[in-house]
Amino acid sequence: MTNSNFEHEDAELRAAGFDPAAPAAEALARLDELRAAPGVSRGAIARALGAIASAEAAARLAAMEAGASGALRREVRRALFRLRQRGIAPADDAAAPARPVASPPAGLGLSALFSPVDPDGARIIWLLKERRGGGIARLWGLIADNEGLINVALSELSRRELRTERAQMEQRAGIAMVEGDAHLADYLLCEAFRRTPAEKRAQVGNFLTLRTEIVGSPPPAEIVHPIYAEMASALAHEPSADLLKEPEIAAWKFPATAIKTYVDEIKSIEESVLVLNRVQQEGRINLVVERAVAELLGGERALAVQRRLEDIAYYMARSGRREAAGWAAAAAARLRDGVDASRIPFFQALIRAQLGAVFAEEQERERDEPRLIMTPAEAMRAQQQQARPRRR
Repeated sequence: MTNSNFEHEDAELRAAGFDPAAPAAEALARLDELRAAPGVSRGAIARALGAIASAEAAARLAAMEAGASGALRREVRRALFRLRQRGIAPADDAAAPARPVASPPAGLGLSALFSPVDPDGARIIWLLKERRGGGIARLWGLIADNEGLINVALSELSRRELRTERAQMEQRAGIAMVEGDAHLADYLLCEAFRRTPAEKRAQVGNFLTLRTEIVGSPPPAEIVHPIYAEMASALAHEPSADLLKEPEIAAWKFPATAIKTYVDEIKSIEESVLVLNRVQQEGRINLVVERAVAELLGGERALAVQRRLEDIAYYMARSGRREAAGWAAAAAARLRDGVDASRIPFFQALIRAQLGAVFAEEQERERDEPRLIMTPAEAMRAQQQQARPRRR
């Protein structure tokens, strides 16, 4: 379902009498009344419950999940996930609202190393465990946003060998590995494995078996990302557009296929045969950008961008860039809380940068290729040029 469908359903819920700004008890009572109302989507009710910061809302979502399936179940689980990230859980697991589910037990000699996130969303994670007899067991994983778990390997190393391999990889790749939470590393590897396409599972199919050599507990299904607690004081502030200057954000590449439609729309506005002054053109372009922000950072895409911002913030915090880490965590929190991204200057600037990059690439490609077909605007200008009387 597209973001526009969500907006339509949410608008219908509000038209039926639901006020998202009402006190929690009043909002919950109204949602209870609207469950059976004609024209009201259960998905819209789930999203509304996910925005109410109360244990009662979480309990209602848990009850919905028990009888839900397909798209509705995914919507309910997303709403529950958002509440748990805010420390709110149904009564059956409220005793430990901020605790990662099925996390590896602490105190078992576990540690982890993380690489930065590259422009395509790939990163390397080392999950490490000290052996009683000396040495280190290392579970090495390469994960990517769009491909899940790409590669995995388990090896036994001495401390000296581990230091040497780390130094060689950092020098070869031109990056620095940073130490971090083993619970987070385990979750990211397991979550990437779950997202791995079936046709690519063969090369990482032994992941769960290899993992048992490092971690004895079941694979975690969810986690409250530690960056939110670490950067709690920064979450209330707006993420600065200066975050775009950081290398992990500046080099970020959205899939060209996802944004080409908007680039083509902007090009058609600029090349239109209609007489538009610059102010009118900018107005139309701004509308395209606003829609691109809402659609590219809405729905399931929002969760993917949120997770990437969380991991970028985590790496920044551990590489000494605390201010930038706070901005990235604040941006992730906006998506986590379902805030309209099109109203946030940072997200507007991020999408403008993405559109501009693709636009520039297409212009460069056009300069390098012979043009055989004119745009309507170019054809009109050529006709006007030919119709002008020549001076003797």
